[in-house]
Order: sequence, then C-alpha cells, then structure tokens
Amino acid sequence: MADRFERVMVVTAHPDDAEFGAAGTIAKLVQDGCEVTYVIVTNGNKGSDDRHLTPERLAEIRIAEQRQAARTLGVEHVEFLGYPDGEVEDTRALRCDVTRQIRRWRPDLVITQNPLRTYNLYVSHRDHRVTGGVVLDCIYPLARDYMAFPELVPEYEPHKVREVHVMQWENPQLVVDITDTMELKLKALGCHASQVGDFAAVERRVRERAAELGRGRGYAYAEAYDRIVMPR
Repeated sequence: MADRFERVMVVTAHPDDAEFGAAGTIAKLVQDGCEVTYVIVTNGNKGSDDRHLTPERLAEIRIAEQRQAARTLGVEHVEFLGYPDGEVEDTRALRCDVTRQIRRWRPDLVITQNPLRTYNLYVSHRDHRVTGGVVLDCIYPLARDYMAFPELVPEYEPHKVREVHVMQWENPQLVVDITDTMELKLKALGCHASQVGDFAAVERRVRERAAELGRGRGYAYAEAYDRIVMPR
C-alpha cells in the first residue's frame, strides 16, 4: 500500500473506532512511511455507564485516550470535530467540516466506516452509518468540486481522493494482513481504558475476529474493507 499512498485520512464517529476497525492497517501504513491523520466526528461524551462521570469529563478522558492510541500507532495528526456522541446527523455543517478536513490534509486514501446497516449492531451503530455516508458524499463530489462550500475557498482548495477503504466485516473485497501489527493494534486499543473494561475479554474477541477475517487467506490476523477506486 505504501507504493500507492503518501497521505492517509481515517474518519470515524468515535474515539476508539479507528483502533477497533483499522489499527493494524494504520500501523502498517505508518511503518511504510505514510502520513496518517485521524478525524474523529464526535467527542465520545456518551460512551460510559459510570454515573459518577459527567459528559464533559468523559469527553476529556476519551479525547486524551484517543491521542494516546494515535501516538502508539504513529499517527501524526488527530482532529476532533466535537459533535455530541449518539447524535450525528447528515447536516450541511457536518458535510462542510469533513470536506474542510479532506481539503486541508489532502489524503490519497481515506479509511472510514460502513454506511450500511448490518446484523452486527456494534459495527452498525447509527453514528457509524451516518459518518460513513457523510464521508463518502464529501469525497465525491463535495471535496472535489470548486463550487461546493465556496466559503472554504481559497484557504481550502478542492481535492480529489484516489481511493477509499470502507471497514467491512461481511464478504469484504480487500483483506489486509495485520499479523505483524496485531500486537500494536491491541496496545492501541488498551489506551481506551474507559471503553474496554475487561481487556482480556476484549483482546480475546478482537483476536478471534481478526483470525476469522484472515482465515482462508493464509493470514494469522487480518482487517477487511470494501475498496472504492475513484475515477481520475
């Protein structure tokens, strides 16, 4: 992948989504010399059942955890859009914010979440689906077209993304071998202490899923995506 991409953007709904869905791939890209930027849509201020926490304090914790996880993987930039957790809507404001980030960081590859509902309710969280759909709309045509969001120009000129990888758990088009970066993925996940709880149980599930995705490809562990190659 490093032969094809210099700059990569990972856009997810929540702190920890990138680590659960793509950290092994991200670590490989970083090791291969890619500049990786995270864009996190929400502040994660609802993801806890601890009644002693306020949403404001939880957001601070989750932002710090995300920054630590990004450092663990070697991710250079982390941008937080600050939308409330659980309330992501496909609005002009969000589309403009995501378009701004694409034009600012000018990625060759964007990795994002699946906009389609699946039977895995954790994977197809509503915030995930809305975020994935917004990102695809921003890649084409909004980030590309000069007349879309004219208020962004000239500071943020239009940009054409070359390829998109959509996180996919069922019948993926692209399976990435993360055998060599699996331990880094788990280390990054461990940074999200407010979310993982019993980490031994989380590690077991993550290993099982990654092994399942790699089965049949000769990979001990894998992550998987649908691949969209954008027309030139």
